[in-house]
Amino acid sequence: MIVVHGGAGPVAPEREERLRAGVRAAAAAGQALLERGAGALDAVVVAVRVLEDDPEFGAGIGSALTRDGLVETCASVMDGATRRAGGVVAAPDLATPIIVARALLERNEQVLLAGSAAMAFAAEIGIMPAAPGALVTPFTYALLQEVRNGAPRTDGGGVGAVAVDKQGNLAAATSAGGTVFRRAGTIDDSAVPGVGTWADEEIAISTSCGDAAFRFALAHDIAARVAGGENSRSAAVDALKAMRKYDKQTVAGVIVVDAKSWCAVHLGPRMPVAWFDNFGPGDRIDSSI
Repeated sequence: MIVVHGGAGPVAPEREERLRAGVRAAAAAGQALLERGAGALDAVVVAVRVLEDDPEFGAGIGSALTRDGLVETCASVMDGATRRAGGVVAAPDLATPIIVARALLERNEQVLLAGSAAMAFAAEIGIMPAAPGALVTPFTYALLQEVRNGAPRTDGGGVGAVAVDKQGNLAAATSAGGTVFRRAGTIDDSAVPGVGTWADEEIAISTSCGDAAFRFALAHDIAARVAGGENSRSAAVDALKAMRKYDKQTVAGVIVVDAKSWCAVHLGPRMPVAWFDNFGPGDRIDSSI
C-alpha cells in the first residue's frame, strides 16, 4: 500500500488535472516496486523522485524561490523498521534531495546535513548541483514576483509518500523547495524527522505544512496519538485541529498509512493525493476538513 501527496495549498482550476496525473504517476511508480517485493523505503523514495522531476510540484524542479530568487531544497526519509532517518537542509540547486537523504540514512552517521555540507556529501555519492536557474520555472518566478509586490505568502507545498510493504515494514519520505520568499538557509519542515516525516513499527506519516509544524512536531504528534490508542484518521484530524487552534491561518496536510489503512487530511484549499490500496488505485484533490 502506498499513498502520495502533492502539497497542501491553493490549486488553480487549470492545474488540477496536471497535479492529479503527477501524483498518480508517483503512486504507480512506488506500487510497481512494492508488487515486485521491494521494501517500503524503496517505494517512497521512488515515488518522491517522480514528483521532484515534475515542475508542477514544489520540490526539486518547481521549488519555491527564496527572497533572493534562488532554489534551496530540503528532504527527509525515515525507515520504520530500523528508525533510521536522513535529511538534507537548504541545499542549493539540488534537484534530487530525497536521494541524498536516503544515502545519509544508509550511511547511518549523521541524520541531517545542511547547505554546503549537504552538497559536499551529495558530490561524494556522485550527485552534482543543477546549473544556476535550471530548477526555476515560469510559475515559481511569477509567484516570487507576486509576493514581492505584496501578495500573501502561502505555507504548505512540497511532496511526500508513505508506504507499507509485503513484510509489514513502513516508511515515509518528504521533499520540498520551501515557502516562497523565505530567507536563504531556512530549514523546511520537510527535512526534519518528527516534524515533516515519521515512520515507526506502527505508522508512517508525511506532512505538508510550513513553520507551524515545528511548533507541534506534527508528524510525531500524530504517531504519538496513534500509540495512545487513536486510529490513524482521528489522530491526523485531531493533530491538525490542535494546530489550527493556535495558528488559524496555517495551511497544512498529512498522509498516513498503517498496516491496514490509510488517510489523507488537510487544512487549507486543496491537496492532490493518489494511492494504491487493497481496492486498487485512486486519486483526488480534496477540499479542507
